[in-house]
Amino acid sequence: MVELVRMSEAEFAAYLERAVRGYAEEKVRAGNWTEAIALERSRAEYDQLLPQGLATPGQHIFSIVNSETDERVGMIWLGEVSGARHGLMYIYDFEIFEAHRRKGYGERTLEVVELFVQAQGARELALHVFGHNAAARALYQKAGYEETNVHMRKRLE
Repeated sequence: MVELVRMSEAEFAAYLERAVRGYAEEKVRAGNWTEAIALERSRAEYDQLLPQGLATPGQHIFSIVNSETDERVGMIWLGEVSGARHGLMYIYDFEIFEAHRRKGYGERTLEVVELFVQAQGARELALHVFGHNAAARALYQKAGYEETNVHMRKRLE
């Protein structure tokens, strides 16, 4: 069983440093940004979305905890989307730590997240996944997520 536990300030500081760097690397890998601008652009996006850090209204950042062992197995960041037509919440970031992958934590977390989102009054849950992340795409498809947009690119050498 998993539970969502609000991150402490110390956990958030460590997460933010890792996340900004990781997002920049993913954007470069996907071909969206160059290495020269990636870190700066990533930091700017996080600053825009979380201007007050953990205290930013409408943002819910959790550690994912194995409730039997009290071990942190991952993290998830959910954000309320204002003005959405059906009460939409967005998964901005979701990670099961490497040592805990392929053990069912991802599926169980998404089930718990759905209950949390519904309790907040939202009727839809959305996310973005990089095309090269086949494992994540498979998890979301298995959990019932539908593709709503597909961007494609062909590199010309």
